Amino acid sequence: MVITQTPLRMSFAGGGTDFPQFFQKHGGSVIAATFDKYCYVTARRLPPFFAYKSEICYAETERVRAVSEIRHPAVRNALLYLGMENIRLTYECDLPARSGLGTSSAFAVGMLSALHTLQGKTADKRKLADEAIYLERELCGECGGWQDQISTAFGGFHRIDFSADGYTVKPLVISPARKSALADNLLLFFTGVTRHSAEVQREVAHTLGNKTAELCATLRLVDEAERILTGTESLDSFGRLLDELWQRKKALSPVISAERIDGLYERAKNLGALGGKLLGAGGGGFLLFYVPQERRQAVLCELSELVHVPFRLESGGTRILYYRAEDE
Repeated sequence: MVITQTPLRMSFAGGGTDFPQFFQKHGGSVIAATFDKYCYVTARRLPPFFAYKSEICYAETERVRAVSEIRHPAVRNALLYLGMENIRLTYECDLPARSGLGTSSAFAVGMLSALHTLQGKTADKRKLADEAIYLERELCGECGGWQDQISTAFGGFHRIDFSADGYTVKPLVISPARKSALADNLLLFFTGVTRHSAEVQREVAHTLGNKTAELCATLRLVDEAERILTGTESLDSFGRLLDELWQRKKALSPVISAERIDGLYERAKNLGALGGKLLGAGGGGFLLFYVPQERRQAVLCELSELVHVPFRLESGGTRILYYRAEDE
């Protein structure tokens, strides 16, 4: 039996530049961090005592006699890709799926890690990120960028640079005190709206060819975000930069935001938030705000109808929590 734990992620800057159709021509960069909310995957061999051959438990429970019958596309394609069957696999997550936190990619990374381990093989974080990208983008045919798979696999506060040759991951050197101060100024709220990110990503991808100038401007702001985060100036500058980045992201497609989301955002800004963004592809999910400490309570009270999610940043990335070999 194997149990894996994979963190969820929040992206701060550069979203959209991680689409291959953009970065293969112009380069791309994102700044993101993982935090202490996780998805868990448990995998084990299914003993031959049942009428079914595999059991998959997520929001639904599937019991099938052949891998090809599994409805969940990521599970079906992962098992076919690795040549595995007779598997019992379960998925749990601390926060809702389809909410802009990279849950589907965290699941893909954690599942691949569990399945490789069940085969008695070791897969490092780059291999897991690469295979999760291949699984979601190629085998499942889902539209989107590459940052989620990489962020959830590697973990930590990092910058990912993309090019026609692939990608590199660079941890951002930020003192523990400054990182803690940043987290203290961030507020995370669940809007109550979930959506399939691939659907939003597909709509956004259709517009990318006409948004090259906007994405290049966003790409340049990633350098500014890194300069502020790793420097010594007030972190409030980062909050204001988040606002600029959010306005640029909304301009990419009308499906990224919505009237209710814009209303929540303006209410928070009117009470002292310096900036923020809707996490993930857009359309719903979680709103992140940068709020100076003296205005924190006012914003919490103003948005009291939303679920506030306290969090801390983490640095471990995906990991194996438990492993017991089959012959033990």
